[in-house]
Amino acid sequence: MLLNLHVKNLAIIDEVDVDFTKHLNVLTGETGAGKSIIIGSINAALGGKIAKDMIRKDAEYALIELAFQIEDKKVKEHLEELGVTLEDDMLLISRKITATRTINRVNAESVTVSMIKKIAADLIDIHGQNEQQSLIHKAKHLEIVDRYAKEKLGQRDVLLAKTYAEYKDICAELEENEIPEEERLREISFLEYEIEEIENAQLRSGEEEELAQKYRRLSNATEIAQGLSSVYRMTSTESSSVSNQLSECMHILSRIGEYDEQVSQFCDQISDIDALVTDLNRDIANYMDEYDTGSEELESVEKRLDLVRTIKSKYGATTKDVLAYQQKLQEKLKRYREYEEYKKNLSDKKRKLEDKMLTLSTEISKIRHVCAKELEKAITQALIDLNFLQVKFRIAIQPKTEFSAKGMDDVEFMISTNPGEELRSLQKAASGGELSRIMLAIKAVLAQHDEIDTMIFDEIDVGISGRTAQMVAEKMSWIGKKHQVICISHLAQIAAMADTQFLIEKENDALHTASTIRQLDQEESVQELARILGGAQITDAVLESAKEMKKLAIEKKEKM
Repeated sequence: MLLNLHVKNLAIIDEVDVDFTKHLNVLTGETGAGKSIIIGSINAALGGKIAKDMIRKDAEYALIELAFQIEDKKVKEHLEELGVTLEDDMLLISRKITATRTINRVNAESVTVSMIKKIAADLIDIHGQNEQQSLIHKAKHLEIVDRYAKEKLGQRDVLLAKTYAEYKDICAELEENEIPEEERLREISFLEYEIEEIENAQLRSGEEEELAQKYRRLSNATEIAQGLSSVYRMTSTESSSVSNQLSECMHILSRIGEYDEQVSQFCDQISDIDALVTDLNRDIANYMDEYDTGSEELESVEKRLDLVRTIKSKYGATTKDVLAYQQKLQEKLKRYREYEEYKKNLSDKKRKLEDKMLTLSTEISKIRHVCAKELEKAITQALIDLNFLQVKFRIAIQPKTEFSAKGMDDVEFMISTNPGEELRSLQKAASGGELSRIMLAIKAVLAQHDEIDTMIFDEIDVGISGRTAQMVAEKMSWIGKKHQVICISHLAQIAAMADTQFLIEKENDALHTASTIRQLDQEESVQELARILGGAQITDAVLESAKEMKKLAIEKKEKM
């Protein structure tokens, strides 16, 4: 159940906080007060698109939060499968919208919009004008039948969709690899060439870096040799070399050291330095004795480095990438060499998937036919309850010649709303107001089978009045007995049936406009009914009518 809605800085809302209750919650208010923004904010919190210009002027961000209490065991299990952890059976969904990004959280953990939509599918069913219009499309009819038949279908529909996806992949692979013999032979030759080129290169990890370092040394060998010779001369062979200078220093310090003990320590330090320089000279001499400019080796290293870099430029940025590409080439070559067997295996898989789809589609179709008959009767009765007194309603199921992810059934709702009229498709037979009532009838029937606890109706009362409006109100209240229902309405009949009524108002001054929402007590509810009934002027007679309407609504609910 949806316990609380908190909205901040959205459109003309500064900040609102709404605590919803069980059963039928009705939101009323003047046109333009912001009723649709309230429902729109719920839809946005559950993963709907949010335009950046919906952030209130001069605000840094907009925030929408929904707090749910989860009691259904199956819903809890599914949420656990999605990785959602509940605390005291509470679930908090929030979306913070800034000019550059949207931050989505579930119980304080960041999630994707797709995750929020998966969670929302278990929690709430929102009916707006867009869904109402979807009734003119046959795909929606199939969805409704399958929703009604969900328990009897088990997992057959899920398995069929998965099998169909595999089938499409096999068909695409067959089509993609359907090539003429001459082209196949050319492709084999090219694959063999590329594989042989990679194999002959015999790449190893880290080789390019080693070769590059070796190439730098060999290509600068002359400069290295000259530099070492210069250092050797400066440290040992020249008259002014470091070694000679150190020897002179030691002679001087030895002579004067007998006069000052501190000077003797300097002599020891010079001796240590001289030993280091001697070791350095010896190491340089040994290195130069074995040093080779290696012109032949340079050519070999250069050729190898060019080969390694050429292979990588053609087949992959790293040795690992090249070897992975080689593996793919070998798999493709094997497939092309064993082309007929490969095609046969794919064709066998395709036939097995077709057999599996046919079996599943047949089973699903049988279940649909049975459930469609039950659904026909239930929807027909619900339509009669909504003042379609002479209605005829049929669910026509026709076989299709091709497979789909939903099976091989073409499902269409047919209706006749007047005596003597033939059954026709909803698109041809139903007006906008009638579509609204038909959708309500369907929702009322599905409500008995759904595990979804909260249902939201936006503008369900469009195009209806009088006795029909009363019957719609009673149906809404009936649904509210088993579900939490949140409804925006302009009709007094629906408002009168509310278990909890909220008033949405727009406050204006010279510089600021803001929508507010508050829960009405019994007396305020009657006043709001009078406003809906009487318009601008609320007379005593209108007020009495509102009181009578509220009293009759309470009596009606007690009898349900």
